[in-house]
Amino acid sequence: MLFPENIGPYLSMDETSLSRGELYTIITNKDAKGKKGALVAMVKGTVSKAVIAVLHRLPEDLRNQVKEITIDLAPTMELIAKRSFPKAIIVSDRFHVQKLASDAVQELRIQYRWEAIDLENKERELAKQIGKTFKPHILENGDTLKQVLARSRYLLFKSPEKWTPTQRHRSAILFARYPRLKTAYNLSRKLAAIFGRNTTKQIAYKKLALWYNEVEIAGFKSFNTVANTIKNNYNHILNYFNNRSTNASAESFNAKVKALRRQFRGVRNVSFFLFRLSKIYA
Repeated sequence: MLFPENIGPYLSMDETSLSRGELYTIITNKDAKGKKGALVAMVKGTVSKAVIAVLHRLPEDLRNQVKEITIDLAPTMELIAKRSFPKAIIVSDRFHVQKLASDAVQELRIQYRWEAIDLENKERELAKQIGKTFKPHILENGDTLKQVLARSRYLLFKSPEKWTPTQRHRSAILFARYPRLKTAYNLSRKLAAIFGRNTTKQIAYKKLALWYNEVEIAGFKSFNTVANTIKNNYNHILNYFNNRSTNASAESFNAKVKALRRQFRGVRNVSFFLFRLSKIYA
């Protein structure tokens, strides 16, 4: 589906699934604020060559009017943006970058949790062998070790000032026993702070360089992967600081598509569902 009349200077591009994991590439106009006129294009699949071929059916003069397009970190999206909107500045979404760092923290937490579960199983088996009742070690907040690791999931996504008193207590216990997890969490929060502060592109570049140094010193394999991903996409990531543009509008539109899908209890007829979308948002 193509709607040339809805093209604006600021676009978002993302992918979504309608039914049975079938992906569609969606391009929306940010100025429409997710309302009528938001949908610019919706193409089945994410194969760059196929999507580019469809988008090139849009008039060239309209495609050249696009000043900025926000995407995620997928190389296919980058190629589609470059070929279809050659005069647009490409911005890689900051929240996808931050999510990589958060995932790295969660990976370490899950690793420690498996170790705690394994330790508890061994202690339980040992107690059984010597004929004693197994009593797990209870921490000062009432959690066992594996529980404090499981229940710390959400607090590791948030900044310390947003923690509840219970979460603050749990984090103190967690970080006292797992100092490397605290280091990983601090690296994640420092990266978020670079994007969160109203700074310039040049200052952000310097702060990212300092952050790379901290990552290298910490020696986390997962964070090295995050740092390398940022290095490989730093031009597009730093473009965020031009207008502080994100791909939030695309994520919001995806949420509306999913809400419509739930409302009709799934997608039985894809063509009719697309017709509904076009009537509401195009």
